[in-house]
Amino acid sequence: MAMASHHMITVQPHFSAAPRAGEWQTGLLDCCSDFSVCICGAFCFGCLGCQVAGAMDEFCLCSPSVAIRTLYHTRYNIPGSILGDFISLVCCPMCALCQLKRDINRRKELGVFW
Repeated sequence: MAMASHHMITVQPHFSAAPRAGEWQTGLLDCCSDFSVCICGAFCFGCLGCQVAGAMDEFCLCSPSVAIRTLYHTRYNIPGSILGDFISLVCCPMCALCQLKRDINRRKELGVFW
């Protein structure tokens, strides 16, 4: 008499909520994905800049800087360049700053922000 083989599944596939390594958590133009950050960036740009700088233990310049953005994507191994950071800040400073703040918020929620 042949015995039937029983396999037990011990690990189920799942989707991870952890930040993707080497990527921004949201796109540059995803301003509406966090409405409170978008409103703060639109009406109190300097305040949002200081929040971002403070979260990164940097001096607040009341505006986003290429140095802050470059430091951030270097720290989290997000591909980019100083030129790319400069272009994003010149072309759409509010979007660049909001993207940074959304990414910080997301990483804090997941406990992977340092």
